[in-house]
Amino acid sequence: MTMHTLSVLVENKPGVLARVSGLFSRRGFNIDSLAVGETENPDVSRITIVVNAESSPLEQVTKQLNKLVNVLKIVELDPQVSVARELLLVKVRADRAARSQVLETVNLFRARVVDVAPDTLTIEATGTPDKLDALLRDLEPFGIKEMVQSGLVAIGRGSRSITAGPALRAA
Repeated sequence: MTMHTLSVLVENKPGVLARVSGLFSRRGFNIDSLAVGETENPDVSRITIVVNAESSPLEQVTKQLNKLVNVLKIVELDPQVSVARELLLVKVRADRAARSQVLETVNLFRARVVDVAPDTLTIEATGTPDKLDALLRDLEPFGIKEMVQSGLVAIGRGSRSITAGPALRAA
């Protein structure tokens, strides 16, 4: 099995996300990551879906996705020619004795502290899933109290855009 990142442009309407994700679950695919947001055109949203699957069954799902009325375009993003990032917020135990070590780790990973309490620090980090996993491993000994991680968002490198084109401007 291989990880695939799909960028799906859809009409920004209620229920579209449920129909798209439902198609994957009906076919027995587990979605590893799902992120959705408005594009530069407020009538169009981009859904980034990461799924671990064989290529041929995924191709069948992609063809069925294309048949959904509200789906405008689907592109599989190649990791070699795209930029992909996740966001992590993590609350770590950091009493006076451990605080400087936690801050060293934060700086090492180019993360930043976004909230300070007497016994905890809340850290914001962005990066690849591997980078965020490494950060979490380094913070684990201090005690992770709480964390939340976004789904992967990705965009192709260079000047080409999947949102360009007359069909998408009219959506």
